[in-house]
Amino acid sequence: MIEIRFHGRGGQGAVTSVELLALAAINEGKFAMGFPSFGPERRGAPVMAFCRVDDKHIRLRCKILNPDVVVVLDPSLLRIQNPPADLKENGIIVLNTNKTPAEIRREYGYKHTLVLVDANRIAREVLGVPIVNTTMLGALLKATNVVPVDSLDHPLKERFGPLAVKNFNALKVAFEQSIIEERRP
Repeated sequence: MIEIRFHGRGGQGAVTSVELLALAAINEGKFAMGFPSFGPERRGAPVMAFCRVDDKHIRLRCKILNPDVVVVLDPSLLRIQNPPADLKENGIIVLNTNKTPAEIRREYGYKHTLVLVDANRIAREVLGVPIVNTTMLGALLKATNVVPVDSLDHPLKERFGPLAVKNFNALKVAFEQSIIEERRP
């Protein structure tokens, strides 16, 4: 099983991301669940969402405390919450940033595998708005191969209708432009 925790801010689409990913996995014949962690959050407040994907039935129904992957939609959360703090030893950090892996490692001391993408820039260029959820899905798919890129096509069409094409294009651009730097011992 792969356990993925998304960290974002209200309105960035973290919850939508886990729903789309879960639907894509189910369409691929896998078992998946995606769910948010909600309280009195409002637009701009930190939020978390969780996704589990497996080849067999998933019985866990709790928050993901020690994820395999942490996806950070808003890099300012690194200072506020430290999303990768409880990431598994061989875990992956998927981060929306315009910084290099060396800058991120120097600033935060991360030893995990880094997958970096300037999702804000891609979203503005391709979508015309700085909403990075589908863009970050592209980086996640490059990092994990949890589902094929094309498996997101149908869920995107169902969710976004005529806007699906732009969202799918943003996802593909992020997939292509994501930088992966393996774990540092």
